[in-house]
Amino acid sequence: MQQTVVDHIEQVAEDAVSLVLRGAAGPLAPWEPGAHVDLALPNWLTRQYSLCGDPADRESYRVAVRHDRLSRGGSEYIHRFLRRGRALDVSLPRNHFPLLPAPSYLFLAGGIGITPILPMLRAAVASGAPASLVYLGQSVASMPFADELRSSYGDRVRIVATRQQGRPDFAALASELGPGAVVYACGPGPMLAAAEDAFPSGRLYAERFRPAPRSFAPNTAFEAVCARSGRTVEVPADESLLDVLTHAGFPVASGCREGVCGSCEVAVLDGAPEHRDDIGAPEGRMYACVSRALSPRLVVDL
Repeated sequence: MQQTVVDHIEQVAEDAVSLVLRGAAGPLAPWEPGAHVDLALPNWLTRQYSLCGDPADRESYRVAVRHDRLSRGGSEYIHRFLRRGRALDVSLPRNHFPLLPAPSYLFLAGGIGITPILPMLRAAVASGAPASLVYLGQSVASMPFADELRSSYGDRVRIVATRQQGRPDFAALASELGPGAVVYACGPGPMLAAAEDAFPSGRLYAERFRPAPRSFAPNTAFEAVCARSGRTVEVPADESLLDVLTHAGFPVASGCREGVCGSCEVAVLDGAPEHRDDIGAPEGRMYACVSRALSPRLVVDL
């Protein structure tokens, strides 16, 4: 973890604030567009937020947080209680949504989904590639950084207040894509589902707030052998591997517990994991919060 101090809090939409977190002990770890970090909040919760500042700024990170009316305690704490000068531990950046080189880019953002897209748009424009953004929100007042985007990028940015204008025709946007153009999208589930229907799968890269609806075979129990400690734990059908490891005293980090953040990655040395995450576990890894086992036993590097 890295030590930071809340340097600035700014209202950037009617229900969203941005936080500038300054490194308390020198430069912060580098990052690239699409990265996110875990914030360890003073109310003992850990939450993930996309970095939306400038990767060239090694002195501070910027994130934005929407006030979720059904908050589990993270956004509620930030909006009601977090103050300038508060110390916060922040993880090293992780990136499951990297910006890949392409001849041209179309970015789609919905609401707070603008956060990973902001540095992507900046990087794409700086590269000289044609790049444009379609930014959706119920109203302009609800859309973080709308003014910043307008002033920085002008007619590259199309801002759509869906309450008045409706959702734009994604199929029409898809028909206008140039050769080799790629689409990066982040936003609510219905927006991403519409994008997946409209854009070719090999050209669309999306990041979700919540896991996509999917069905799996019923859970079965399995053993997890912790190779370094020599201990074996039983994972019953009604508990996750993450919970069992935590209760057994193994220090596995956790965040979203939904398979979208990557905090709880563990190395698998033997056995066949059943991947249930939404970000694509690397070879030989699994995310312990949601993934299970296809074999009766897994050997993990713990």
